[in-house]
Amino acid sequence: MITMATNAYLWCAKHKSHCFALLMSMMGIFLGLSSVQAQELRANVTVTTGGKVNNNTSRKVFTTLQNAIKEFLNGRRWSDEGFAPAERIECNFLLTITEDVGNNTFRANLTVQSTRPVYNAGYLSSTLNMQDVNVAFRYVEFQPLEFSDNRVVGNDPLASNLTAILAYYTYIILGLDADSFAPRGGDDYFKKALNIVSNAPDGKEISGWKPFEGNRNRYWLQDNLLNVKFSRFHDVMYQYHRQGMDMMYEDMNKGRNAVMNCLNMLYAVYQDIPNSMLMAVFFSAKADELQKIFAKAPPQEKTRAAQLLAQMDVTNAAKYQQMK
Repeated sequence: MITMATNAYLWCAKHKSHCFALLMSMMGIFLGLSSVQAQELRANVTVTTGGKVNNNTSRKVFTTLQNAIKEFLNGRRWSDEGFAPAERIECNFLLTITEDVGNNTFRANLTVQSTRPVYNAGYLSSTLNMQDVNVAFRYVEFQPLEFSDNRVVGNDPLASNLTAILAYYTYIILGLDADSFAPRGGDDYFKKALNIVSNAPDGKEISGWKPFEGNRNRYWLQDNLLNVKFSRFHDVMYQYHRQGMDMMYEDMNKGRNAVMNCLNMLYAVYQDIPNSMLMAVFFSAKADELQKIFAKAPPQEKTRAAQLLAQMDVTNAAKYQQMK
């Protein structure tokens, strides 16, 4: 049932005018649902501790926090789009508490991962895999996690910082997912992420929202995603998934050629703006997949792909060289 509903979702990327009717019938027949309106995420949430965490801090607090974050992400609507349960985006949020500062205040690292289904393959392709090391927040057990796009900062900047960060990455996930199904499909979500950055909580413990706080932070990711200089990146996200990954079940060579074309497009972006955060984020999600895609390619194509990848993604250069 899930596979058929997922295939319907992918089909809708090409045939939007019939999408709603098809999804209604598919969900009604196979899932017994009267509406396709549902939350967008299926987030797995884990809160762990490490580093300078006060042993007197009750572990129960972090369990409560984990459940609260899961409900915050999965229990609310993040868009006006209709998502059937089978279409909810699979994602992971791993919050590692690194320091208990006191006064219910913590520092942490956040790892965020998301995937999208590949047509007729039973395979999930990674769309985001990144770590944010600038997470500081205040949390009082059982205090509700609140967020509003119209008032991002809330009453307490440190308490609001956690929900602002979670909402920010939710919009990034939704935007990348939408980009992979429709040309420039994620723009509205990226603008919502920009709204959070522009109105983010401020304080001495809070960082990651401003351009001068580093070249790999939340500010620069949303900046890259909305910067016209990276417009080809969005073309790549669509063509890589719809013309590349989704085609491989039907014609492996055709799908791989589309991915190769995407590498050439990315290389043009890389030449204009080397070492950008957006490129690093893309390859963090795609490195393993790209290695597998070209592992069985013809020798000349494999060599060309390895050369391009090693230049654009130095972090994984050794991995790509193994393809030759």
